[in-house]
Amino acid sequence: MCRQSATDCLFKSPSRQQRELPGWAARLSALPDPCHRRGRRHALASVLLTAACAVLAGARSYLAIGQWARHAPQDTLARLGFRARGPLGVRRSASPSTLRRVLVGVCPGGLADLLGHGPVGTFAVAVDGKSARGSRTDTAPAAHLLSAVTAGRIVSQLRVPDKTNEISAFTALPAPFDLTGTVVTADALHPQREHAKWLVEVKQAHYLLVVKGNQPNLHAALRALPWKDVTARRYDRGRGHGRRETRSVRTLTVTGLGLDFPHVVQAAKILRHRTDLKTGKTTRQTVYAITDMAAHEASPQLIGRLARSQWGIEAVHHVRDVTFAEDASKIRMGHGPENMATPRNLAINTLRDHGHHSIATGLREVSYTPFARPLDLLGLS
Repeated sequence: MCRQSATDCLFKSPSRQQRELPGWAARLSALPDPCHRRGRRHALASVLLTAACAVLAGARSYLAIGQWARHAPQDTLARLGFRARGPLGVRRSASPSTLRRVLVGVCPGGLADLLGHGPVGTFAVAVDGKSARGSRTDTAPAAHLLSAVTAGRIVSQLRVPDKTNEISAFTALPAPFDLTGTVVTADALHPQREHAKWLVEVKQAHYLLVVKGNQPNLHAALRALPWKDVTARRYDRGRGHGRRETRSVRTLTVTGLGLDFPHVVQAAKILRHRTDLKTGKTTRQTVYAITDMAAHEASPQLIGRLARSQWGIEAVHHVRDVTFAEDASKIRMGHGPENMATPRNLAINTLRDHGHHSIATGLREVSYTPFARPLDLLGLS
């Protein structure tokens, strides 16, 4: 997996022109340029900002990004940091082949970390993975991208190495960040003993981990707990997306009850009833979870909220699939799948930061002024 520590991801000092880029955009110059120095005409930051703005304007492919860049007016190119050349001072954007070459070759770990929201000051971070199904080939599986999300914003992203799974990449994803006091939530793949030890002992963080049948011994031990005697309960009701949902959360302190898992203090049983408002069909789901937080740190209400934040990461994946057609994308070469996912993540973060609850609606509004609005949203003056 590519991280800044890799040999080809060593950071370099920014040039004077790159240091003049505003705000967070200037940090992109710290990434190594995959293009050979000889014949290099454009700053790496300008090329990456072009891709970010094009995706924010609705581009979904290398070709679409190249078309956006080709039609960009001179003032837009100036704001992106492209240099004026020749006696007439004309600015030229990067060619489609240059844009593609950079997005295929640039370090994905550094790019994702620079463009994401940091978890500092946030209470909870949800970790979950998603496959870019269109990147599958006859000889290689689809690129699997592990993401960390807080409050609907993507913190960072990491591609899981082929022939492995999310378990091997779990600690590498949040490792660069200060997680002190932060609650890390994860789905049923991650109730791993080493993960729990690493979060509590190394990162001084807390965990809330969902437990299902893939951990048969732990799941059976949780089911056998005396839930009928529990008095700490919380009930919530909600309505939306064509359904009505009732949730009950019971929590139980398990210290001394023989639950064999590192640092576990509480267990939770979450029961969800969902009724489809159109068909009237009701479904029931029971989920168990474990946490190192004591009852005075995590009430049933808080645990229910944390569990919903973990399920909320699926909403981010849904936006990338439906609004950005990520699963339909046939981008496969090099670091292309993860590096195209990063501008999509940035677009989601940016639109939500500016009050857009519907990403599709936000993209339509941006598309009305495609060469000005994306730069305004990203703070490129």
